[in-house]
Amino acid sequence: MTNPARAALLIPGGLPIHQATLAFADMALDRRDCYVHQMRWSPPSRVVTDLVPWVRSQVEAALAALAVDRPQVRTPLLVGKSLGTLAAPVAAELGLPAIWFTPLFHEPELAAGYQSPTAPCLFVGGTADVAWDGEAARKLSPHVLEIDGADHGMYVPGPLAASGAVFGQIGTAVERFLDEVIWP
Repeated sequence: MTNPARAALLIPGGLPIHQATLAFADMALDRRDCYVHQMRWSPPSRVVTDLVPWVRSQVEAALAALAVDRPQVRTPLLVGKSLGTLAAPVAAELGLPAIWFTPLFHEPELAAGYQSPTAPCLFVGGTADVAWDGEAARKLSPHVLEIDGADHGMYVPGPLAASGAVFGQIGTAVERFLDEVIWP
C-alpha cells in the first residue's frame, strides 16, 4: 500500500532504468510506501548538450501525467542518473527535491543547470568519474556522497564485493536522505 502523498519519478540515464543506483533508490522508496514511476526512454542523440531540451520535455510530460494520476501528491521527488540529472533545472523551477546520481558537472553548459536548487537534493558521485565534481556538489548541497575511486557507474576497481559495498553506501545515503530530509 503506498502513501497517497508520496511519489517519485525515476529518471534513467543512457542505460535502462535497472542501473544499480536507481535500483537501490527504487527499493528504498518502495520500503517507504512511495509510489514510484519509472521512466523509460530512448535518447534520440548521443550528444549530451543536444539532449537538454529533450530531457526537460520528457520529465515535464511525466510530471504532468503523475499530477493527473496522483493529484494528492504535492511535491514529487525526482531521482535521476547521469543523463536524467539534466532535469535539475525542472526540479529547481518547480521546487522539487531530488536525488542526482553521477550528475554531469563536466561541461559548463550542463553544470549551469545544477546551480540553483530550490529544494533539498542529494548528489552522489565518484572521484574516478570525469563528469563528477565533488567540490561543486558540496557548494550546492550539504547532502553529498562522494566515493573515492568510483567511476560513472559507481563501480570501484578490485573485487566485485568492493563495488557491492559502494552500493550499500549509496543505499544508506538514500535512506538517510529520505528519512531525515524528505519525510522526517
